[in-house]
Amino acid sequence: MFRRTLFALPLLALPARADALPPHPRPVVLAEDAMLRLGDIFENAGARATQAVGAAPAPGRRMLLDAANLAAIARRHGLPWQPLSGEERSVVERPGRPVARDEIEALLRLELARLGADAEYDLDLPGFAPPLVPIAALPEISLEAPHYDASTRRFAATLVVAAEGMAMQRLRIAGRAMPTVPVVLATRRMAVGEVVRASDIEERRLRAERVRPGMAQRAEDVIGRQLRRPIGSAMPFVTVDLVAPVVVAKNQLVLMVLEAPGLALTAQGRALEAAAIGEVVQVMNLASRQVVEAEVVGPARVRVRPGAAPLILAGRR
Repeated sequence: MFRRTLFALPLLALPARADALPPHPRPVVLAEDAMLRLGDIFENAGARATQAVGAAPAPGRRMLLDAANLAAIARRHGLPWQPLSGEERSVVERPGRPVARDEIEALLRLELARLGADAEYDLDLPGFAPPLVPIAALPEISLEAPHYDASTRRFAATLVVAAEGMAMQRLRIAGRAMPTVPVVLATRRMAVGEVVRASDIEERRLRAERVRPGMAQRAEDVIGRQLRRPIGSAMPFVTVDLVAPVVVAKNQLVLMVLEAPGLALTAQGRALEAAAIGEVVQVMNLASRQVVEAEVVGPARVRVRPGAAPLILAGRR
């Protein structure tokens, strides 16, 4: 029993020793509140830990407290600490998060629409970085003194950001409302010969300055057309690279049809070239070995001109 009590005595003394540890500055301080307290800067500050020292940096900013600053803070708050080497310092950082850019742009669009800006445009905000707010804060944003010049499409306003745990921020923003035009983009990589389907396209608006002549601007100009060149995902379709899909392949057997008042003849032929619906193709009558011109009217089906009737008839003997 005596030994157990003897061994327990050092353990009972540990808390007292921990409380007696001298204060010393923290090398890195992460400030969570707008107010910086003595215990944030110094470890083992004891009962003085909750004393306010001053304002913390703005969200996303930092400040440096060198040995002289730290000594002045300790002296002012009665903390028994003195620098030993003069190299002591504390870096105070305050985490922050940016205000959502989408929220700022949505607010700008409402104001620009009220001031007469066109409905379809892209906001150009050169050098703009959304302001930072405390991580857990729910900011409120507003605009003061908005201005828009319709002739140059330039705008300017003062962005006001208020949030708990920080001073109100006012930031001047300026830019241009850039005109946009519709374009049709591919949603996947496509190879030569593929026929474009509705699921293969995405309609989007791009700045007019980025859209080259010939880019497809309507879905109906793309869907159902066949590619002459491959295209990458998210790339715009170009009208010259789109053709009507081939429904008759070269050397394919086709049904030759001749229709005229009081006359309907058919024969079997071979297409001498590939063609799409509506195109004229050279077709050989397999019975007569004669070549005629015919219009493609469907898959493996062509319409022969009335003047070729004797050739059709020759194929029927």
